[in-house]
Amino acid sequence: MPKTQRLGVNIDHVATIRNARGSSYPDPLRAALMAQEAGADGITAHLREDRRHIRDGDIDSLMAGIKVPLNFEMAATPEMQTIALRHIPHACCIVPEKRQEVTTEGGLDVAGDLARLTDFVAPLVEAGIRVSMFIGHDPAQIEASAKIGAQVIELHTGHYCDMHHAGDFAARDVELEALKAGAAYADSLGLEVHAGHGLTYDTVAPIAAIKQIRELNIGHFLIAEAIFTGLAPAIVHMRKLMVTARG
Repeated sequence: MPKTQRLGVNIDHVATIRNARGSSYPDPLRAALMAQEAGADGITAHLREDRRHIRDGDIDSLMAGIKVPLNFEMAATPEMQTIALRHIPHACCIVPEKRQEVTTEGGLDVAGDLARLTDFVAPLVEAGIRVSMFIGHDPAQIEASAKIGAQVIELHTGHYCDMHHAGDFAARDVELEALKAGAAYADSLGLEVHAGHGLTYDTVAPIAAIKQIRELNIGHFLIAEAIFTGLAPAIVHMRKLMVTARG
């Protein structure tokens, strides 16, 4: 099992707090720099179509200000493709996006949109951007992600986390096994495997222990925990749990 597993910190909800009052603070870049100093391997930011948290200026600041890679989460729209090609972040994670959803619900249907996504991904790959598809563990979605030219998949762990926190441990364990199988299958196809969504101190270890998963992207929980402990200690503790899980 590769012992080095990266931790990407999503700073979207620093921007959510800022936007709630229409103020200039807290600054997502400041949070990103603190995360970088605390040992984050990358920063994730989702520029939604409605700009509900991260804004265009935040992407400008992050690209100029951080030294670790930026993972630019975005919907598969012409506007977002243009923004990505203007900035050339280290990575783009293509996610499903519904205007009314509270957070990203489920994975992208790559298999059902194969031709369009193939055309959408090609210019990003040509520009040297690592393209990731945010999907569930369905083998058909994993195969489709490989077919369109993506280099990475990010497995959606939200259902696993929801089952854990609801106390439905039997269903949680079934979902965990499906995530393990999905990670192994993606790896066999030559895809790099990441995972994220809803992970907490209580749920991270079994996901971190999946040997094919090279990166975890965690945001909402870390920003929430930072209220009580500070951002750096929250990141350090999450990293410790990940390292322990890797053995």
